[in-house]
Amino acid sequence: MRLDHEFTIPVPAARAWPVLLDIERIAPCLPGATITRVEGTDFEGKVKVKVGPITVTYTGQASFTDIDDATTRAVIKARGKEARGSGTANATITAQLHDEGETTRVTVRTDLAITGRPAQFGRGVLVDVGAKLLGRFATNLAEQLSVAEIGEAKTAPATGADADADGGPTPPTGTSSVRAAQATRPGSHQPDDAIDLLAAAGLPVLKRVGPILAGVGLVLTVLVIWLRRQRR
Repeated sequence: MRLDHEFTIPVPAARAWPVLLDIERIAPCLPGATITRVEGTDFEGKVKVKVGPITVTYTGQASFTDIDDATTRAVIKARGKEARGSGTANATITAQLHDEGETTRVTVRTDLAITGRPAQFGRGVLVDVGAKLLGRFATNLAEQLSVAEIGEAKTAPATGADADADGGPTPPTGTSSVRAAQATRPGSHQPDDAIDLLAAAGLPVLKRVGPILAGVGLVLTVLVIWLRRQRR
């Protein structure tokens, strides 16, 4: 199935592009995601998905298959499977940055194939869940960028001329520095925070599973009444 989403972050595209390529940096912004290893443009991790009382953990690998600096477009292919179960998930994610002055709009197209328990919700619910999760991701990323800007302002030299006069090496910028950092950094870890599908989807899911839950409740009620009568 195909899922289309978009979100906005409060920095220009030139600043947003290298940040969004830094998987270790942005992964903690997405609920449920943990990066365990990064090597160049390949990375491994896990995603926890909560469906009511059931928590499903997917472990898998992903890699950037296309990074176009000129058009600020990136493609990621990912595959994973349930740590305890037979469910699988495969996705091709295409992210395109759109420069809108002081902000950047990011469109995300996901071609997703999923099996197992989360697949029962269907495309409509997954679209709603994805939109809410990306909203939380964008909010967390914006907060992270704001903190980074404050830190940079505190540590910045008085003038650019003074910095050049020192003759020190100029720090690398752009995606090349991001890739170099990814190649040498160990995997990052963030707090355990599973994606709660029911909480994220809210009413759309309740509308679908509500009749099922009501039916189960009715069956349990009848069973309890029957057992009580048998005991008399």
